[in-house]
Amino acid sequence: MDGDNKRNMILAIALSAIIMLGWQFFIALPQEEARQAAQQQQAAEQAQSGSNEAAQPKIGAEVPAGIQSVADLPKARNDVLDDTARLDIETPRLSGSIALKGARFDDLTLRNYHETVDDDSANIVLLNPVGTEKPYLAEFGWLGQSGDLPTRATVWSADKPALTVNDPVTLSWTNDKGVRFEQVITLDQNYMFTVTQRVVNNAGEPLTVAPYGVISRTGTPKVLGYYILHEGPVGFLGESLKEPKYDDLIDEGVVQPAQKQATTGGWLGITDKYWLTALIPDQSETVQTSFTGDRTNGKNRYQADFLTDAKSVAPGQTLEVTNRLFAGAKETTLLDSYRDNLGIANFDLAVDFGWFYWLTKPIFYGIHFLHGVLGNFGLAILALTFGIKLLFFPLANKSYRSMSKMKLLQPKMVELKERYGDDRQKLNTEMMELYKKEKVNPLSGCLPIMLQIPVFFSLYKVLFVTIEMRHAPFYGWIHDLSAPDPLGLLEGFGMFPWEVPAALAIVNIGVWPVIMGLTMFLQQKLNPAPADPIQAKVFMFMPLMFTFILGGFPAGLVIYWAWNNSLSILQQYVIMRRMGVAIGGGKANTGDSAKS
Repeated sequence: MDGDNKRNMILAIALSAIIMLGWQFFIALPQEEARQAAQQQQAAEQAQSGSNEAAQPKIGAEVPAGIQSVADLPKARNDVLDDTARLDIETPRLSGSIALKGARFDDLTLRNYHETVDDDSANIVLLNPVGTEKPYLAEFGWLGQSGDLPTRATVWSADKPALTVNDPVTLSWTNDKGVRFEQVITLDQNYMFTVTQRVVNNAGEPLTVAPYGVISRTGTPKVLGYYILHEGPVGFLGESLKEPKYDDLIDEGVVQPAQKQATTGGWLGITDKYWLTALIPDQSETVQTSFTGDRTNGKNRYQADFLTDAKSVAPGQTLEVTNRLFAGAKETTLLDSYRDNLGIANFDLAVDFGWFYWLTKPIFYGIHFLHGVLGNFGLAILALTFGIKLLFFPLANKSYRSMSKMKLLQPKMVELKERYGDDRQKLNTEMMELYKKEKVNPLSGCLPIMLQIPVFFSLYKVLFVTIEMRHAPFYGWIHDLSAPDPLGLLEGFGMFPWEVPAALAIVNIGVWPVIMGLTMFLQQKLNPAPADPIQAKVFMFMPLMFTFILGGFPAGLVIYWAWNNSLSILQQYVIMRRMGVAIGGGKANTGDSAKS
């Protein structure tokens, strides 16, 4: 193989290594260290402030609306909930309540999701009331010049004791002039609240109001900090996806300018890796949206909101507007159904499938379909890998045939090197003539690797960002395909459990990474070895390097890689046997097989 082609071969392999090394060492680890430092700083600030003050959220820069606690110190969540009148929420997927004071959505727990893989662990708590350490809530209301509008101190009346699936509850309040305000709240069987706001003007003069919606979150949440995953404010506004970071709103304690956008249709909110709270305005209304941050008593506060144009309600008339609130798990099929059935533009983009959306989402749906057939996401990944191998079989087959010919030609290549070793130009010329004569493409070995890279990246995204893969078991000791193999080398693969220092995490590889490394080594033994001994040593080192790199990746990805290698080994072995290529150090048939 001439120098340029050898460099191209190494480049193809190194490319995948660079991608994974970059994620692990230059992005994941530094971001994790930064996250931990931010958490320590936040804890110190909270201890110093000793306060639970939280300023009112603002609609753009116009309205001093409010989320405020008079408590000097945060209270226990249950104590806060017991201190306020509430409308209970009871569905198979959600539990919680709505505070009647201020009509706030501030108490929400996801019944189907737990903190850890253990089903006995605590359920995921999504929203928290004011008065707790980190309030996180949503609300709808009206703005206007009149002082007779409901405020966050208003205590509403509910016509039912609990909100259940598709059974509306009406909250109402009437001011001293006889104007009646209502919020009719409906909850579907999943996570979508529909809120119909009404103003019934029984007064003798017109009333001008502007409906709004707010999501407010106090405290900077823990984020993974990975480049390939967005956590924080998010929205599809003005025909494009907006993903400001938390530090775009508050950077090192300094509040940044609000990010505003007028839009017709779309949505906005705050996302975590797996959970989303989002406002969905009436898709036919033009609204002003904003992402804002503020800081009081050492606490950061983030807000997403929309404001509808002011509307006049004549005496004896009724104004009605309908908006929605999503608060729950980012289940891909569910978000797709809301997008299609409710006409919410690009609501599926709340799941961060990234730049390879066109490939990543089909891979997800392929796995999702196969899971429905096989009943296990691990088996679904194996089945999908087999299907992808079949799809690319003709290309891979051609590549492996060419590589087998390359291996048959190795004795001739060594002979040419011995003959023209001191004349690089002549050696390259003779090698190219040999390739041409034998109809061999020296770059064909790059093809399987290049095809594998986008599939690898897309599967990594699926395992990393989709909630369907969270806590999804395989078999044996793999209880979570989205987490690394738990049986570490330094723990005797589970026999000697102890706390491995963070500095040694990269060498604490599990069983599946070892299996993957062995399959990679076996596949490499089937490939033609580089004529250059230095390059041969580099290639021999690659399986070991990949074993430790992939040790910290999701187990599902490592299982995919090992299975893909195994299928490639089988395919390549059969081709080599048919072509008379030596396997395991045997003597090759260098006759006509090389020309077949």
